[in-house]
Amino acid sequence: MKKLAVFTFVALSFLSCKETSKEETQAILSESNGKINNVSIIIDDNLWNGEIGDSIRKKFAAPVDGLPQEEPLFTLNQYPTKVFEGFVRKSRNIIVVKKGKEAAFVSNTNKFAKPQNIFFISGTDTEDVLNVLEEKSAEIIKTIKASEIIENQIRMKKSLVSDAQLQKKFGISLQIGFGYKYDMVKDNFVWLRKEFTSGYNSILVYQVPIDKVENGGDIITNIITMRDEIGKANIHGTLPNTWMITEAAYAPYLFDVTVAGKKTYLTKGTWELKNDFMAGPFVNYAIKDTKNNRYLILEGFTYNPSKSKRDLVFELEAIIQSVKFLK
Repeated sequence: MKKLAVFTFVALSFLSCKETSKEETQAILSESNGKINNVSIIIDDNLWNGEIGDSIRKKFAAPVDGLPQEEPLFTLNQYPTKVFEGFVRKSRNIIVVKKGKEAAFVSNTNKFAKPQNIFFISGTDTEDVLNVLEEKSAEIIKTIKASEIIENQIRMKKSLVSDAQLQKKFGISLQIGFGYKYDMVKDNFVWLRKEFTSGYNSILVYQVPIDKVENGGDIITNIITMRDEIGKANIHGTLPNTWMITEAAYAPYLFDVTVAGKKTYLTKGTWELKNDFMAGPFVNYAIKDTKNNRYLILEGFTYNPSKSKRDLVFELEAIIQSVKFLK
């Protein structure tokens, strides 16, 4: 019995040490690296330059919906498998593609750094790999986009702007990143703006009755009408008789999403100044707040002529998706 007791004690001690060792390993993982919306693709050149590479670029560098110029969903950085070490292993988003003994897909988090998403894709031949990509690419994209929103929010938390005005007027909290200032504050309308060298980012917050969005069932038309009315009333250019409207030449995209646990219509499109030449992309989140008999509207729009807008719009979405309802 003594021998059994000793053996049990030693075994439990070993398991405890092993578990602690795993926790300690997680604790000492270094911080991952990489710009927002960048993905490291670990794949040998012969595959990258063939059908498999074409499929990866088609799926993960597809044009972003709602931008006036074509910009890729993610910026892809390709590395051969032999250099998958050092700083490359510390990338925040990694997709490893290779040929192997079987068709397989494995996803891990925080394997070599934290936070980190890493996806392993393999197949016995080109067709196998293409099939796995076809089946799993949507899942990978969704995972990366969600984690990049969180990463953006974490970076913004380091220096937040007060949301006291929004708490008071709309009963919400919002994580507003450094650099945004209150440009206009009215009873039912708030405009925040962050200026930079080549342009600015803006966030609009207002609310409308539920039937303003749902009247007649033509949601996209109602949202366009609503935002054009708001633009004419509040957002004017420096020239006389100019105001923001939804650009008619490009039909906006409409998506059903969930924000803060609430049904939401997400509209992506292009705005322009009527009677002027300014324009850019916008994202409009109409969040149904049944408890308060309203749609809360959180909109972001960007002005950055002749320059990339993808990450600017993504920053706006990270701010908007941080919303919490306080009442």
